[in-house]
Amino acid sequence: MPSLNLILVVLYYVIVVLTVINVVMDNRQPAKTMAWALVIWFVPVVGIVLYLFFGVNTRKERLVSQRQLDQLSKRSMLGFVEQQDLRLPEQHKPLIDLFISESFSLPFKNSGIELLTDGYQFFPRLLHDIAEARSHIHIDIYIFEDDPLGCLISDALIAKARSGVEVRLIYDDVGCWNVKNRFFERLREAGVEVAPFLPVRFPSFTSKVNYRNHRKLIVIDGQTGYIGGMNFALRYVKGPKEKKGKTSEERRGPLWRDTMVRVTGTGVYSLQRAFLIDWYFVDRTLLSDRKYYPDHTAMHHAPSAVPSVNGALIQTVTSDPLAPYPEIMQGFVRIILGASKYIYIETPYFLPTDPVFFALKTAAASGVDVRVLVPRKNDSWFVEWAGRSYLREAQQAGITVSLYTAGFLHSKLLVCDDDVCTCGSTNVDFRSFENNFEANLFIYGEEVATQMREIFLHDEAESVALASLSERIQPRFFVRLWESLIRMLSPVM
Repeated sequence: MPSLNLILVVLYYVIVVLTVINVVMDNRQPAKTMAWALVIWFVPVVGIVLYLFFGVNTRKERLVSQRQLDQLSKRSMLGFVEQQDLRLPEQHKPLIDLFISESFSLPFKNSGIELLTDGYQFFPRLLHDIAEARSHIHIDIYIFEDDPLGCLISDALIAKARSGVEVRLIYDDVGCWNVKNRFFERLREAGVEVAPFLPVRFPSFTSKVNYRNHRKLIVIDGQTGYIGGMNFALRYVKGPKEKKGKTSEERRGPLWRDTMVRVTGTGVYSLQRAFLIDWYFVDRTLLSDRKYYPDHTAMHHAPSAVPSVNGALIQTVTSDPLAPYPEIMQGFVRIILGASKYIYIETPYFLPTDPVFFALKTAAASGVDVRVLVPRKNDSWFVEWAGRSYLREAQQAGITVSLYTAGFLHSKLLVCDDDVCTCGSTNVDFRSFENNFEANLFIYGEEVATQMREIFLHDEAESVALASLSERIQPRFFVRLWESLIRMLSPVM
C-alpha cells in the first residue's frame, strides 16, 4: 500500500493543478494569470493559501444588484440633476461622457475647490467643519486609528451625535485590523451609526480580504465635502514612526506629504451620492431624503477662511471590482493619451497596469512632457522593490522620474495641460485600478489645474532625479534579479 506521505503529496499536487486550472479559467490578464500560477506552483502550500486569501475573484458575485443600485441612484438624484446653463467644455466632453456612461458620475458646476497639502492644513479644517455641522456627517474612511488624533476626531463626532446630528461612519475592516472593537463601540454607544466595510471573518476571509474600500470621502450637511489620500491617523500629520532612535524626534520618521481636496457648492452632491451608495452597500438602508442634497443658495456655514477657487466643473468618479470596467483607470488612460503639453503624476506606489504604462510611454514618445514623482523611501519595502524596475523602465522610455526626499509622499494626483486634473484615493498600481473600491475627483478648468501643477513643481523641487542615481539606473546583477523576481508578483499585490 502506498505510504501516507505519498498519498498526501499526490493529493497536494492534485489540489495545485485544480487551483492553477481555476486561475486560468478565470480569464484574467495574462500577466496576472501567469503570476498566480507561478506562485501556486513554486511556493508550496503558502502559494495556495495566498491565492485563497488574495486571489479568488469574487467580481462576478454581484454584492449589490444593478436594479437596487439604479434605484438608489435615481432616488438620490431627483430634484437636482438638472442644472441651468450647464456647459461642458468640448475638449473634455468625451471624458465626461465616459464617466456618465460607466458609473452615472454626473458633472457639477460652480464648485468651490481648496487644495490641502498636509495634515496641519486638513485636520483643523475638518474639525472646524465637524463643529459647524447641523444636520449630518458622513464619513467613508480606510483607516481610523485609535491614536491621539483618531480619538480627537471620534470625540468630535460623539459630541455632534449627542447634540442630535446624524453621524454615519464606514471604515474598512482590513484597514482597521489593529483597532480594538471598543474604539468603534464607544462611537456606537454615543449614537454614531458605524458600519465596517466587508468585515473579514473566517471562513468568508478568502472572498473579501482582496477587495477593500480604500476611499476617503467626507460630507458635512451636504454643503462641504472632502476627498483625497488622508486617513485618520497621527502619522498623517507627523509622519510614520521609526522603530529605532533615542529621542521622540529620532523615533518619528519622515514627514507625511499628502493631498486632500475640500469641496463646496453643488459638487458636494456627487460626493454625497458616492457615500450613500456605499452606505447602502454596508447597511442595506436607502437614504434619499432631500436634506442630504440641500439648496446651496442657503448655506449656513461660516465663510471659508481661505479663499477657494469658484466655478469649477467637477465629477466624483468611483471604481470598484464589481464594475465591468475600471472607470478611474479608463479616465487616466483617456487623459494621458489626450495630452499635448504635459502630464504630471504623484503617487506613492508606481506599479502601473499595462494600459496605463503603455499610454504614458506613448505620450512621452509623442513629445509630451511626462513626469512621475514617487517617494525616495517607501512605507512598504516589498512594493518599493517591485516598483524599481517599473521606474527604471519609465525613465528609459523618456518619462522624467523623481524621488521625493522631504518626507513620505502619499499624495495621489494627476494634472494635464493646465486644463484637467484629478485627486483622490487611487494609486498608480494594480490594486487601486483593479481590486479596491476607490474614489477620485476629476476637475476641469485652468484655475485649479494650475494650482495643482504648482503643488507638483514644489514637490519636485524637493526631490532627486532617478537619472542621477547610478545604483538605481544600473544596479548590480543580483539586485536586478531580485527586482525582476519581485516584479513578477506585482500583478497580484
